[in-house]
Parts: sequence; structure tokens; C-alpha cells
Amino acid sequence: MSYKYVTVTREGRIATVRFDRGTEVNAMSIELMGELTEVARSFEGDTETSAIILTGNGKNFTVGYDLKDPAVKARVAAGVMDRREMLKVGPKMSKAWEDLEPMTIVAVDGYCIGGGVALSVACDMRVASKGAIFWVPEIRNGMNMSWQSVPRMVNLMGPARTKQLCIVADKISANTAQQWGLIEEVAEEGGAYALALEFAQKIAAMPPLPVRMIKQGASVAANALNHAVSYMDMDQYSVAITSEDHAEGIKAFLEKRDPVFRGR
Repeated sequence: MSYKYVTVTREGRIATVRFDRGTEVNAMSIELMGELTEVARSFEGDTETSAIILTGNGKNFTVGYDLKDPAVKARVAAGVMDRREMLKVGPKMSKAWEDLEPMTIVAVDGYCIGGGVALSVACDMRVASKGAIFWVPEIRNGMNMSWQSVPRMVNLMGPARTKQLCIVADKISANTAQQWGLIEEVAEEGGAYALALEFAQKIAAMPPLPVRMIKQGASVAANALNHAVSYMDMDQYSVAITSEDHAEGIKAFLEKRDPVFRGR
């Protein structure tokens, strides 16, 4: 199957999934997220793949959801039922990657922002070039952090760092992200994919069945309560994007100024 923004290459038991919107910042549109979901699901029943590397365009992993996508206005104007369906795109994509049986390794160059962080924490491992920047600015746009990503971040960093990343909303470097536990390894500048490939090759050299058994055991142990504590975040998001603060956050973002929130 061919895709507009995503390419899949294979070498032995290793697959590489690259996504590229054709712009340097590599923002994620609804269409791209749909393709990433389809690609993840294409590995269902695949017993020949031990490791999957997910990476961006080589300059940036992604700056997150494209706020200029026409779907932004459409979902705010939609009725509650239709809006809920529109908002499922991101959570479905993240869950599709989380549910994969092969090991998943995210290789981050440049910016990994918002939805990019949400997607990366749904995978098994994360490596980043030393110049990479991680940022979760959703709160600055009057939104909660959704896609059921908060418990995934807590699994990696603990509650205090998750709150710091999502509420204080400062940009953090790759080294800080590693210290906090958001990522596992830091590579030389431009070397994220090469390091991810090294790990993938080591995984691919192991007996495939125990690899999947160990991954499943570790994932179930870590994620047992994730759904129970995050299943409402999509509905919370649905409420948040109808607020005056959300409108102000988006307007301020587009006007490149600091937002003024009023709790409305």
C-alpha cells in the first residue's frame, strides 16, 4: 500500500516508518495521522518483524498537530457527537502504535512537540539527537494534554515531571529529557536514526517470540491502569476547545504573542 506522507522500508526483521508532510516543521494533519494509524495496523499479524523505527523528516520529528488544518475549525463548530468522532484520530493513532507486538523505537531529530510527544510515549523506546527539543505547549492553547498520553508520561517520568512538562510547559533539551526519563538515549547531532537502528539490529538478532513476550509483560505491568485514569481526557478536551481560553490561546499562537487567560 502506498501513502501520501508515509514511507515504509524493510531490511530483514527491521522496518522503518518515516513520515514527511513536505515542510520542514513536519506538522501532523488529520490525513497524516490517519496514515500513521493505517501503517501501524498493517503490522498486525506480521510475524517477520521484530523492530519498527518511527522517525520524521530528518530535520524535525514533528511540531505536533497542525493548528492551521481546516479540521480545527470544523471540530469546534461540530455537534458533540460529531466532535467526539473527530477527536478520536489522535488517540486511535497512539493506541495503534502502543498495541504493536514488535518493539517500537522512535528516532527524534529537531522538534518533538505536543502530539509528537504523545505519539512517542506510546512507543517502547525513544532516542534523540542531542539538539532535539521536547515541548508540550497544549496548556498555552487552553487545552488539556489528551490522547491518553498523561499516564504514559507518568510511567516514564513520574507524576511531578509530567506535571512540570505539561503545566509549566517549558521546552526541554534532549539531555534533560533523558534525565527526566522521557527518552532513553541521546545520540550525536543527526545520529538519532543510526542509534535507533543499532538498537533495532540488536533486537532483531534476538529470538522473536521471547522479544514479544517480554515486551508484553513489561507493557501490561506499566499500563494496567492507564485507560482507567485517562478514558475521559477526550471529553475533557472536547469541553476545553469550546472555551474562551482556547480561542484566546489559538489566536495568540497565530499572532505570535503571549495569551491572556480568564478562566472562561
